[in-house]
Amino acid sequence: MKILAFAGSNSDVSINKKLVTYVTTFFTGDDVEILDLNDFEMPIYKHERELESGIPQLAKDFAAKIDGSELIIMSLAEHNSAYSAAFKNIFDWISRIRDRKHFGDKPIFLMGTAPGNGGGKNVIEVFMKRAPFSGANVIETFSLPNFRDRFEEGKGITDEQKLDELKSRVQAVKQFFSN
Repeated sequence: MKILAFAGSNSDVSINKKLVTYVTTFFTGDDVEILDLNDFEMPIYKHERELESGIPQLAKDFAAKIDGSELIIMSLAEHNSAYSAAFKNIFDWISRIRDRKHFGDKPIFLMGTAPGNGGGKNVIEVFMKRAPFSGANVIETFSLPNFRDRFEEGKGITDEQKLDELKSRVQAVKQFFSN
């Protein structure tokens, strides 16, 4: 299976990138590509800019990555209870590409993590409300609160209960594709 994975963050030390990278290790034998949003940095979307210059090639490239995948695994950073500006800008640009749904009706394993108790639940909720209108078929979600207390470099999730929950969610994603 072709899997596209990314964190909805442009931070060089993104905890969401650490989480999404870790989760892809549960998909051994699959073709996994992990994107860095920094490789898709574009001018902030503006209608007049689109009229002047058209849709940037980077937006088309990101959309092509989505279209070429069978599963999207993403972990969204939560900035003030919503998407990061980096993710939102890419989302805005790909939404302007004609004759395609933003996320191509691809199955999505949606995650979020944060240093605090919320664990990215607000941004997950925001995305879930938007998903039906954006061609995002969210098949599973996972939230990891208190990242620094529950995740260790080189080991992954150290909280047994959250690790068991993640494994259960990963199994449900795999089951989705075996039906």
